[in-house]
Amino acid sequence: MSKYHDPVLLAECIEGLNINPNGTYVDVTFGGGGHSRSIVSKITNGHLYAFDQDQDALDNTLDDDKFTLINANFRYLKSSLRMYGVKKIDGLLADLGVSSHQFDIPDRGFSTRFEADLDMRMDQSANLNAFKVLNEYTQEELRTILKFYGELKRPGTVARIICEGRLDSPISTVSELKQLLKPLTPSMLENKFFAQVFQAIRIEVNDELNVLKEMLTQANDILAPGGRLVVISYHSLEDRLVKNLIQKGNFEGNLEQDFYGNKLLSFKKISRKPILPSVEEVKKNNRARSAKLRVSEKL
Repeated sequence: MSKYHDPVLLAECIEGLNINPNGTYVDVTFGGGGHSRSIVSKITNGHLYAFDQDQDALDNTLDDDKFTLINANFRYLKSSLRMYGVKKIDGLLADLGVSSHQFDIPDRGFSTRFEADLDMRMDQSANLNAFKVLNEYTQEELRTILKFYGELKRPGTVARIICEGRLDSPISTVSELKQLLKPLTPSMLENKFFAQVFQAIRIEVNDELNVLKEMLTQANDILAPGGRLVVISYHSLEDRLVKNLIQKGNFEGNLEQDFYGNKLLSFKKISRKPILPSVEEVKKNNRARSAKLRVSEKL
């Protein structure tokens, strides 16, 4: 499991879930199974349902009567659980983003470190991939995703260079994309620049922000009063959605009130500020460096 993906903020997540041994829990990002194994170890008569759309993750499944692995995108949270007769749960854990395994397998095309075809699909059966985004999207569509998903300073210029570069032949590999954009790379910030470009494309390929909003909306519906929502995010776009839902009751961040001025909230904060990994954890697992954990409780 540790070769697949070291679970980030493991102890903090388990504490945040405040596990009832007889409760029903969901891990929507099974991955290597690190978080799930720890949750199952705390359960006696309860059950854990885990989600993962990546076929590679199925090899890590747990052989335990208290565990069920659902091979589906977590945007289908409610409908998938309903198939097992589950209508309410006592806690939900989400470790967002790309797993270490996905980054470290060159042919998945997630990493800027390896030469590979441009893919970036978390669900390998999905139709849209990075190649199609880069070679079929219009210049304006590319500018939009680079601006909002990659938060690039010059998204229009990057989009233009991509569109000009694909005129002679399609952009097919990681090295071709990096070579094309090399003249735009800020001095001393090459890694950050390409990380932003790849993040933008990956989010578009996997529809990550819309999927996250759908999952969080459904989590709000199925969490029982007192149930815990525990979410680890790795960039500001994800964290902002989670933070706004907890603190404002919606994804836009506009606090709504009823006629009497009462805040219309579904969650209360358990962690006043996001929980960050320790220096020791970051040393052991570099992926944890940008992690933010937010814990809340259903009202």
